[in-house]
Amino acid sequence: MFVTVKAKSILAAVLVLALAVLCCVGLNFEAVADVYNNDSTRKLPVYGVDCGEEKKVALTFDAAWGADKTQGILDTLAEYGATGTFFLVGFWVDDHPDMVKAIDAAGCEIGNHSKNHLQMSKLTSDEIRGELDYVSDKVEQLTGKRPQYFRPPYGDYNTKLVEEVESNGMQVIQWSVDSLDWKGLNAQEILSRVTKNVKPGSVILFHNNSDHISEALPLVLAYLQREGYTAVGMSELVYKDNYYIDNNGIQHKNAEEVI
Repeated sequence: MFVTVKAKSILAAVLVLALAVLCCVGLNFEAVADVYNNDSTRKLPVYGVDCGEEKKVALTFDAAWGADKTQGILDTLAEYGATGTFFLVGFWVDDHPDMVKAIDAAGCEIGNHSKNHLQMSKLTSDEIRGELDYVSDKVEQLTGKRPQYFRPPYGDYNTKLVEEVESNGMQVIQWSVDSLDWKGLNAQEILSRVTKNVKPGSVILFHNNSDHISEALPLVLAYLQREGYTAVGMSELVYKDNYYIDNNGIQHKNAEEVI
């Protein structure tokens, strides 16, 4: 009897141990699966830049509908000694070629915002290239300069889009401070959103024809000036090479190698 009970106890212990091992193995397999399913090769756009203590920011203006306030924006930027980057949609370029030239003549940079303002993560590679080339070709014809930066409509992107843009010679730019001007916020509300979120290396999103951009922009620029910030074009903010982008989309300069 004693031998039988002892044998049963040993068998039960072995079964429990085996079950524990199987559970651990299962958990390990799940962990491996999670790592595998986590797309470590996913490419991110630039949301902002780590520029240390250098207090510079990029003001960006998406232009898709309307142009009534664009010249006023250019005049305000000039008044404050600031510059900005305008991301233009193809049909806006077609409707306002003289304004495209005016943006360039004012010393502001022009970025690509696609031809038709579509959700580009859903497009094929050929369709993406068509959207990009249309705007870049048009801008180059009007200004002699080809856009170096692209902003995806709606902020929508995937790795394929980022890779296609990069193969087209441009960097993908998002934003780290959203003014929400497109929601009809008044000037003080827009200012508050900027002051609460801005920091060195921020990319600030505005729209060229939002309801209150004309009243808000002088307030924003006056605040930035008081705080010691310089508003620059994208080319003066982002790194072109020898950099990496962290999981939050912040661009960092690689440490210099010690020889």
